[in-house]
Amino acid sequence: MKDVLFIDNMLTPKIITIIYWLLLLASVVGGVGTMFGGYDGFTFGKFMLGLLFVFGGAVMSRIWCELLIVMFKMNEALQDIRKK
Repeated sequence: MKDVLFIDNMLTPKIITIIYWLLLLASVVGGVGTMFGGYDGFTFGKFMLGLLFVFGGAVMSRIWCELLIVMFKMNEALQDIRKK
């Protein structure tokens, strides 16, 4: 609890991890919805587009969250350099 109340540790990387899992879930749900949704039922084109949404969304959300984490790691490294 002390870590949350005082600014000794960063809280945002933990939040980014939760956001990553939510984005991953959203890409899977959106991809499966694309595969099996619509009026014309199941087609091969919609199946492939759904797979693209699942894998593309998973990769892009991972890249975005990793870039955010890298920015926070750079901030921590700069703070360590400044303290020295």
